[in-house]
Amino acid sequence: MIYALLALAAGIAAGVVFDVDVPTQVQPYLPIAVVAALDALFGGVRAHLDRRFDDKQFVVSLVFNVLIAALIVFFGDLLGVGAQLSTGVVVVLGIRIFSNAAAIRRHLFSA
Repeated sequence: MIYALLALAAGIAAGVVFDVDVPTQVQPYLPIAVVAALDALFGGVRAHLDRRFDDKQFVVSLVFNVLIAALIVFFGDLLGVGAQLSTGVVVVLGIRIFSNAAAIRRHLFSA
């Protein structure tokens, strides 16, 4: 657990210290990737609280959530409906995030 917190602190510090420029070709996919990663993160926290966390499953879920969400938006851009698919992906992942957040809340506060 301490390694995860140290890695998080190091990542935040690196993000603050270094000026990272995201290429313009990748910018439309970055918010979708962040939402997909948050979905995996909340799912991992929920699984940990339910005592069924598997680190391999978490990593695979994180990578594939990000890749699939980005690919959906990429193909939507190719078809000319990227904004609509972006909205759809954010809505679906948002529902999953709030569902996991509610389960976490119920687990932590019994409410």
